[in-house]
Amino acid sequence: MIGLERIQRWWTQHILHRYRIPLTVWQRLLQLSPLLAQLDKKERHRLRGLASLFLHRKEIVGADGFEPDETMCALIAAEASLLILNLGLDWYDGWSEIIVYPGAFIVPNRTRDDAGVVHEANRGLSGEAWGHGPVILSWADIDPSTRRQRHKGSNVVLHEFAHKLDFLDGVANGIPLLHQGNTQQQWAEDFTRAYADLGQHNHHQSANIDPYASTNPAEFFAVMTELFFEDPMRLQKHYPALYDELQRFYRQDPANRLA
Repeated sequence: MIGLERIQRWWTQHILHRYRIPLTVWQRLLQLSPLLAQLDKKERHRLRGLASLFLHRKEIVGADGFEPDETMCALIAAEASLLILNLGLDWYDGWSEIIVYPGAFIVPNRTRDDAGVVHEANRGLSGEAWGHGPVILSWADIDPSTRRQRHKGSNVVLHEFAHKLDFLDGVANGIPLLHQGNTQQQWAEDFTRAYADLGQHNHHQSANIDPYASTNPAEFFAVMTELFFEDPMRLQKHYPALYDELQRFYRQDPANRLA
């Protein structure tokens, strides 16, 4: 076992030596993304390494004529890796591809009304995550130059990769694989209470939380993950128990970073 661990460490260092995100690109990311800039020096160093390994394991490809450049790929990798900074890259096992469109991509949507009539229409998405398949993203919704124009606290990369964590146990239901420090009963109680409050009392209006969180428990978990990292003090103020659950799950305390 010790020998295997040594080989794994050697291989990781070998990959980082050859494929580490260039320092000039990394410094550019810190300027582009306040989310990354708020990390301390040690966290930034670890995140750069983790994002570099992410890029080595995953393939980021463009679609619809779009070709993401080195900085774009590094930004996606860094923000995706932020979720697993204290969990490890194994949490993203089982799939290999990220597809990036220049803007919203169109998918068919089928719904059935109360009378049983099926309606078909197309809808534009900014992101989508498949259980064992790719993550699909819209660069227009990632681009730091336009991010401030969107709903405060929103981040499509965090959202879709939160779905990937939720999918890890085989079903997206707002309850990811929990580890020591989280119990499924307490998690369910805290999330159910906040989810009901958000949906029944329109709390999203006073708390300025994206109403899309009320769609279903899986979307609630993804939106709360966005808020946890992007605007942690707002989440902590309105749903402190929920913040504590996410803090234990991600093993991070974004509010303390800002404080």
